Amino acid sequence: MTTEDPDDRALWSQAAGGSPYAFGVLFDRHAKAVYNHCFRLTASWAAAEDHLQATFLMAWRKRDNMPALERESALPWLLAVATNVVRNDQRSLGRRLRLFARVAEERPVPDHADHVAERIDDQRRMKEVLKAVARLPRNEREALALCLWSGVSYADAAAVLGIAEGSVRARVSKARSRLHRILGEQREVVPLAALTVEDR
Repeated sequence: MTTEDPDDRALWSQAAGGSPYAFGVLFDRHAKAVYNHCFRLTASWAAAEDHLQATFLMAWRKRDNMPALERESALPWLLAVATNVVRNDQRSLGRRLRLFARVAEERPVPDHADHVAERIDDQRRMKEVLKAVARLPRNEREALALCLWSGVSYADAAAVLGIAEGSVRARVSKARSRLHRILGEQREVVPLAALTVEDR
């Protein structure tokens, strides 16, 4: 964001008033972070894409009732919506939200073998870690995903989860201790933040 770009609060207010442009700027600004957050919760790029779309579609549909931003960034609120979207989807396995139909254009298809292999490897590694993370209580899993993997501050994570900042710190600490016991001291949890999409 440059000094000339409107801040999230101004865009939020304009989007609540029905401005597609303002909402589009918010999407461009935060889509990658929301996408990566969803991937870390699901270990699936395809599911993360669905959840990203569902998050912003829900935000657009509820724009008339958007709460005023309590912080300078809209990201904590969007991550809260994304977390709820993933929770709801996981409660109804097998049902995926298909929100935007895509029409494939006829064009020469380059060889994407290396890229596909990397994505499959990312998903395989993330699934291994999520098997261990799944053994944690849900409240610790969500705090871990926000603070260690998505790089959200403890204060913003507290806003996303609706709890005190001290509780977030405690959950992250407990989650790290449990994971070190589950995965062993040779496995690092924090570097999995590298499992993100670089460009959207």
